Amino acid sequence: QVQLVESGGGLVRAGTSLRLSCAASGGTLSSYAMGWFRQAPGKEREFVAAISWSGGSTTYADSVKARFTISRDKNAVYLQMNSLKSEDTAVYSCAAATSIWRGSNYYTEEARDYDYWGQGTQVTVSS
Repeated sequence: QVQLVESGGGLVRAGTSLRLSCAASGGTLSSYAMGWFRQAPGKEREFVAAISWSGGSTTYADSVKARFTISRDKNAVYLQMNSLKSEDTAVYSCAAATSIWRGSNYYTEEARDYDYWGQGTQVTVSS
């Protein structure tokens, strides 16, 4: 079983950058498609970005496209967040979707497709 641990959150000013990391404890992230989701106070969880097992395919929510970049290596997945806005304030969680039988270019935006979740890291952007 994969345990995911996020780090890198914090309090930053609007317009600045932050890089989140999600590491696997007890195993590697090989054969998992990975995703980042966020949940702001009083709102439902929403998809942010996803990356395939191979790293060759990515997708983003429209609200973060061109500002956020998802990347990965064997043991971690990252979310580089640039030009942060106050509306990016949320708890950010990473998730892993078993994809060994779906192919190395599989990725998904659907939370229900993910098998493992981290606890989340708080990102607060002050305007």
